[in-house]
Amino acid sequence: MTRIHDLPAHRLATLIRSRELSPVEVAEHYLERIRRLDARYGAYITVVEESALEQARNAQKRVMSDTPDQLPPLLGVPLPIKDLDTLAGVRVTFGSRVYSDLVAPADSAMVAQLREAGAVFLGKTNTPEFGATCYTENDIAPPSRNPWDTTRSPGGSSGGAAAAVAAGLAPAAQASDGGGSIRIPAGVCGLFGLKPTRGRISGGPDRADLNGLSTAGPITRSVLDAALMLDAMAVNLPGDLYTAPPLPPGQSFADHARREPGKLRIGRYADTGSTGIAVHPDVLAAYEEATQLLLDLGHEVEEIDNPGETAFGGAFADDFQHLWSAVASATPIDPAREGELTPIYQWLRERARTTPVPAYVGASARLQRGTRAMLTATARFDAVLSPTLAQPPAAIGHFNSCGPEEEFRRMTEFTPFTSLYNVSGQPSVNVPLHWSPSVLPIGTMLTGRMGGEGTLLSLSAQLERARPWAHRVPAGWQD
Repeated sequence: MTRIHDLPAHRLATLIRSRELSPVEVAEHYLERIRRLDARYGAYITVVEESALEQARNAQKRVMSDTPDQLPPLLGVPLPIKDLDTLAGVRVTFGSRVYSDLVAPADSAMVAQLREAGAVFLGKTNTPEFGATCYTENDIAPPSRNPWDTTRSPGGSSGGAAAAVAAGLAPAAQASDGGGSIRIPAGVCGLFGLKPTRGRISGGPDRADLNGLSTAGPITRSVLDAALMLDAMAVNLPGDLYTAPPLPPGQSFADHARREPGKLRIGRYADTGSTGIAVHPDVLAAYEEATQLLLDLGHEVEEIDNPGETAFGGAFADDFQHLWSAVASATPIDPAREGELTPIYQWLRERARTTPVPAYVGASARLQRGTRAMLTATARFDAVLSPTLAQPPAAIGHFNSCGPEEEFRRMTEFTPFTSLYNVSGQPSVNVPLHWSPSVLPIGTMLTGRMGGEGTLLSLSAQLERARPWAHRVPAGWQD
């Protein structure tokens, strides 16, 4: 028998609009699962049961009083918000002891968009301190765990969001990505994850654009769910440094997810360039499987050199570290509480303090010049295929057991592919097409042209139809 958490978000929205499901019934189902199961997964830092039920009751009133075509697209659909973004009246910890008692006075602009679209907010999902790492372990909550194997990490920094969706504790989730933080968790949890084009979703009103690495986006079980969420989340504010090319009038990202992509030209690479980082055989098997599927669907696939290696001349990793450290240094912290930060975050901030300003400016300039070269070199492709990660899901504690410098090295070896597209600003997705012989998800990444989320959604939906994945769920799904 189909249960509520078996249904994708778009199906829930349809059943709510047709009055076949009650928003209260849906919210109660998810809240009951969270109460019963989340101790196993560590997906949530904060759950707001009373508020969620009140929102669900209000949604139910709208369903009963308005005509279906007047209802917002996500009315009654429960969604969690990553604990790096503000949800009015709810604490926002940023995964840090330093902010563990902070209550957000207002929604972020993106959360306000989801509220306007009718979403019911279940709570705040777990994240590493200030979203700085590719795993989700902090000092204020239990670690997030991968529902496919709870001895392993669900990735980061949106690990709580991915764990919630993969375990059936939310139908979809808001997440964010500054160096791979949507695609990494989606890759190791068997989910679809979309990092939009830089400037598609404002970080305002409080978060500064800085170097434009980070953006919000969805983690979902289906491509259409991600498209519907992107339609709802897209927002720009006066003063944003970056804005993405808008869709043509009358079009939506959901429209793109429902249409065929046509024959596309796709570049592919799986080498890690001068870093010499080894790519695990299970990852290469997933990459080859995705390539063959693209060929079977009639697309043209061409082998290319690692575009980052060619464009950045082997300096990308060092220059990106300058930007990542600079972002950490910009977090306002009471000097008296610096010692309460996790070791990796203290280390990043200290690196930034000891980096001369000319070195940071030089790194930023080299990354911009490299981005120009890379976008020019890959402009002939509709999409570029690569692995999402270099390794299968890592064990809990793998990264942070040997000191910050070794931790950063291990994270770099795990994630040599994703951060390139945070620097370039291109839209990029994880597609969950492959599971290893030990039944662990191994994701594959597709990256599009600037403003090309529509093409990525059409192509990903075609892959989903050809090789469905939503029926593949971890054992705990049945609990």
